[in-house]
Amino acid sequence: MQEGKFAGAQVLLKPAAHGTGVIAGGAMRAVLESVGITDVLAKSKGSSNPHNVVKATILALTNMRDANAVGAQRGVTIDRVFNG
Repeated sequence: MQEGKFAGAQVLLKPAAHGTGVIAGGAMRAVLESVGITDVLAKSKGSSNPHNVVKATILALTNMRDANAVGAQRGVTIDRVFNG
C-alpha cells in the first residue's frame, strides 16, 4: 500500500489481484494507465482538484521501492524479504 499527498489531495494505491484492472477515477486513472500499471485499487481522499490529485499520484508512485531496495536496506536477501 502506498500513499501520496500533495496540498489538500491524498491518494491511496493498493496492489490488486491479476486481472482486476485499474480501479481508479478521473485524473488518477489517467496517470496510472499512462505509466502502464494494470492491476491496482486506488482511492482519492481530500481535495478533488485534478492537478493536485495528479501530483499526489506521481509522488506516491515515485516513493515506491522494489524488493532489492528493501532487502538492501534491511541487510537481508530477496528470499528473506518475501518469506520472512
